[in-house]
Amino acid sequence: MNNLLKIEWLKLKNYTAFIVMTIFFLVGVFALNYIVYTVNKNIVRNVPGAGLVSFSPYNFPNTWQSTSYATGFILVLPALLLLMLFTNEYSFKTHRQNIIDGLSRQQFISIKFVMAFIFALVSTLLVFISALLFGLASGTSFSFQGIEYVGYFFLKALSYNLIAILFSVLVKRTGFAIGIFFIYLGAENIMSQLLNVLSIKLKNENKIDIGNIGDYLPMNAADSLLAFPDNPIKSMSKTIMPTDYTWVVFILAVVYLVVFYLWSRHKFINADL
Repeated sequence: MNNLLKIEWLKLKNYTAFIVMTIFFLVGVFALNYIVYTVNKNIVRNVPGAGLVSFSPYNFPNTWQSTSYATGFILVLPALLLLMLFTNEYSFKTHRQNIIDGLSRQQFISIKFVMAFIFALVSTLLVFISALLFGLASGTSFSFQGIEYVGYFFLKALSYNLIAILFSVLVKRTGFAIGIFFIYLGAENIMSQLLNVLSIKLKNENKIDIGNIGDYLPMNAADSLLAFPDNPIKSMSKTIMPTDYTWVVFILAVVYLVVFYLWSRHKFINADL
């Protein structure tokens, strides 16, 4: 495994896109949360009457959930990087050369999954550090309550990374794969919104509450585990919104992860090089 990781590092270390996107993501994690933190501290709190409905998203224990939620919006960056790295293997025939040089197909695809895991783990570590720093800056008492949202963030990051690998294996061409990747994310998001509207109608008109149906789609399952922390406005809307069946969504997110993994692995191992 160490030798395989060394080979991947040789491919990465001088790759300009890797350096640029890593810097963007690293800065983005802290910058994005700093913007939300600053807006809430200096603007929202000073709005007349805000004290009746506002809350502090970066106080402990809210900081774990707020940071995970905000950072989730830029998880497309490491996923996109993985997609580019894998499709480049097809473009430059390095996947074929690696296998000719002695790697088995199982080893080649397995190290890609390991890279997806490492990318997700590093992203989660950055979220943990960011949440900790903003929580301490808030001046509130330290608490691990809500730390499970950092775990949900890891699940979301891994989901994005594995579906990027799946698109890489299925499409192979970098530009085409990136286009299909973004089209799929956008299409699923639109479909999710439409299904959530249907869910609201089912609850309020037919008294049928099966949760937000849009949350049961492949990418939205992991997305919906990370929502903005409860606040007075959000609490008021719960009377008309479907019930959040977190345990169902969590199980589905894990099932989709397994599907992404098995589908990618099967496709690469059995496809023509």
